[in-house]
Amino acid sequence: MSAPANAAPPMPPLTGSARVLGTLALSAATFMNVLDTSIANVSLPAIAGDLGVSPNQGTWVITSFAVANAIAVPLTGWLSQRFGQVRLFTLSVLLFVLTSWLCGLAPNMPILIALRALQGFVAGPMIPLSQGLLLSSYPKALAGLAMALWSMTTLVAPVMGPLLGGWITDNMSWPWIFFINIPVGLLAAGVTWQIYKTRESVVRKLPIDSMGLALLVIWVGSLQIALDIGKENDWFHSSLVVGLFITAAIGFMVFLIWELTEAHPVVDLQLFKRRNFWAGTVSISIGYALFFGNIVILPLWLQQYMGYTSTQAGMVMAPVGALAILLSPWVGKNMGRFDPRAFATIAFVVFAVVLWMRSHFNTEAPMQTIMIPTIVQGIAMAFFFVPLVTLIMSGLPPDRIPAASGLSNFLRILGGAFGTSIATTVWEDRAAMHHAQLSEQINQGREVAMSTLQGLGSAGLSPTSSLALVNRLIDQQAFMLAANDVFMASAGIFILLIPLVWLARKQPTAGSGASDAAAGAH
Repeated sequence: MSAPANAAPPMPPLTGSARVLGTLALSAATFMNVLDTSIANVSLPAIAGDLGVSPNQGTWVITSFAVANAIAVPLTGWLSQRFGQVRLFTLSVLLFVLTSWLCGLAPNMPILIALRALQGFVAGPMIPLSQGLLLSSYPKALAGLAMALWSMTTLVAPVMGPLLGGWITDNMSWPWIFFINIPVGLLAAGVTWQIYKTRESVVRKLPIDSMGLALLVIWVGSLQIALDIGKENDWFHSSLVVGLFITAAIGFMVFLIWELTEAHPVVDLQLFKRRNFWAGTVSISIGYALFFGNIVILPLWLQQYMGYTSTQAGMVMAPVGALAILLSPWVGKNMGRFDPRAFATIAFVVFAVVLWMRSHFNTEAPMQTIMIPTIVQGIAMAFFFVPLVTLIMSGLPPDRIPAASGLSNFLRILGGAFGTSIATTVWEDRAAMHHAQLSEQINQGREVAMSTLQGLGSAGLSPTSSLALVNRLIDQQAFMLAANDVFMASAGIFILLIPLVWLARKQPTAGSGASDAAAGAH
């Protein structure tokens, strides 16, 4: 979401050391925020084990942050006009520091999930406001440079997240993945306030759509909780899960009716009348859901069934940003020369190829083989965000860009949360099916099975220990086959997204705001 417009004349750009320090402070805050979306991925088994829950329940640590963050994004425009951009940004960073400290002290999983949701909510305004403040620090001629610096930060953070999270988990303890935010956040907040406090935006009292916000929280929260607890409660055989789905459905319908008739809606649903907006938003939301769901499953599989440490899993995940960092400036620079629909198609095809490659992994795959698709995936990331956001924003008048950016970001972040829950649920269900099929092969009529058990007995293992070892091997194979199923299905969905992108109308992109694209991309 772009920074909201206000009635005051624009402030002159910063110069010299003030601009350098301002850029560093804003970038550090953005880096810290984006880092927290990926740093916990490789630490989930350690967090779950320490707090006494299953690793799949540990994914709530990710989904709670994402859902609360998504809900907060549409509120940024109202909050920044009510309290001022600089005050809101500084307060958001300080509250993020506080909630990070509390997350590290969480004694159990329910409290950690609640604190992660609070952390995600207070973090909502940070990224859109950092982009707005950064643009105000540079002259218009250097706006492209400002956004390139901003984009680099948001691309490096997901690369560093798994590496840093893995190293901290293996060499210190998981609470430190949250504690490291404290010095960074305090420094960023202090420098930002010192430099930008005299550049505060105009404060205005505007009405807030409190009913729309309440309905948004109800239907999104109910749906996410249902997706998270559905597996362990046997889905529609549970009255709790059924009740949550009914609440989400009714809440969603009432929310639609209310927002379409409200004078100052928290979410501008009228934007969906524009073909480019809905085609681009649906594409980026589903694509991000597939991407995020798969990058949660991969480290879980590596650590639970391939014997990888958190650090090793982080090393496998990290190369995804290498090609993205190299190619993103070229994509941004050439967005006006090429059709963004073609760039988005390249992204979807490469994502599909990457997931197809992963769908052929086996339990003997070395680390180098597992890393190759991750490196290639960087190409897809470079061609994914900016072209699709260019489509979403194309043809919109300037006064509607903030609302469009906020709504598309809300749905994209929400897609990531839903994608995580759906992918882990499908992974577990498919693993149970494969486990049952493989277990059928362990019977007296199978010579290989009997000779394996006899060999284990000859090695000194008791019948019970032999069967336990065989069951562990079956588990390993079942979850490997289930991961392959998820990867292959995701590849197919990426291919199906290509026609959706081409439903958008071709728009002249020369002169379209690269800054708007960058703002919406992250």
